Amino acid sequence: MSISTRRARERANTQERIIDAALHVLETEGPAALTIRRIANDVEYSAPVVYQHFANKDALVLELVAHGHRLMLTGFLQASQEADVDLRMRRIASEYVRFAGEHPHLYQVMNGPGVDADERRRVAEPAIDSLKELLTTWSAAHDVVLADLEEACEILWGTLYGIASLGHLSNIGNDRARRLAEQALHAILLGWRTEASADERAAEQPAP
Repeated sequence: MSISTRRARERANTQERIIDAALHVLETEGPAALTIRRIANDVEYSAPVVYQHFANKDALVLELVAHGHRLMLTGFLQASQEADVDLRMRRIASEYVRFAGEHPHLYQVMNGPGVDADERRRVAEPAIDSLKELLTTWSAAHDVVLADLEEACEILWGTLYGIASLGHLSNIGNDRARRLAEQALHAILLGWRTEASADERAAEQPAP
């Protein structure tokens, strides 16, 4: 192994340790406990070593947000193995809320004001694209023409966010929140199918 390869591997291992330590602090103690000094102490490095990998706390938090969206995307991809497209959509809804319930502090940071909106959108893009792709498959399966795919995706994403937040902030519990998310998604999709059918019937009516 060359010296450059070994150094690159060591750097990657160090960065992974920092991220793991930051995730542990975040998940167990909440965002307020997340500081560069605390992370440095936990991994037994000096603060300057951590700064070699992350310019500041904001950069570290952004990496945690990206990590959270990668975890969410993994759950989405597993849910996408469901053969029936309607059940697939409901499983995605359930998976979103499950993730929020199992990682409340990480989910809070992923959607909080501490991360620049454009950066947050960038790291969330793969998960959003996964939902968008599934919605495209669903619309094709049911001959539903969505006037604005981006807007339709935002409606679904916003609905899931709202129900996940309800589960986090109230005492309804994650299991019930997951059921509510499935029901909400089913209702929205049924509404779009009903509207498409009505438009089709209206188009078939002879002109007066």
